[in-house]
Amino acid sequence: MASSFNPPDIWQPFGAFSMMKIQGAGEIIHLKGQVALDKEGQVVGKNDMRAQVRKTLENIQAALASVGGVMADIVALTQYAVDIEQFMAAGDIRKQFFAEPFPVTTTVQIVRLYHPDLLIEITATAEIPLDRFRRP
Repeated sequence: MASSFNPPDIWQPFGAFSMMKIQGAGEIIHLKGQVALDKEGQVVGKNDMRAQVRKTLENIQAALASVGGVMADIVALTQYAVDIEQFMAAGDIRKQFFAEPFPVTTTVQIVRLYHPDLLIEITATAEIPLDRFRRP
């Protein structure tokens, strides 16, 4: 049975969703799509794709750390960008968070996200080794 968890070090859900689901014995983690919100739920980097990519990846990093995970544990990402060219131009920022072997990714350009100031949303699936995994 899967269980839900909302890490305390990132923004908290404001609707009918959880930040992550822990599957099985706890090593497979499904993260809710993260956006560029600070801990208080305020948008970071309005009109700045690079700042939003960085904050979004920092939120993913914090969520994983709360259960013993690291960015290298991510096996798959789905990225939703309102401007694919701006997102692709921020690839150097992604390389600050990931090393080879990189996670598999799907990137889709969309019309908009739920808040008009948000430019990117990224969801992730990670596999955290049991010797590091900490169930909340």
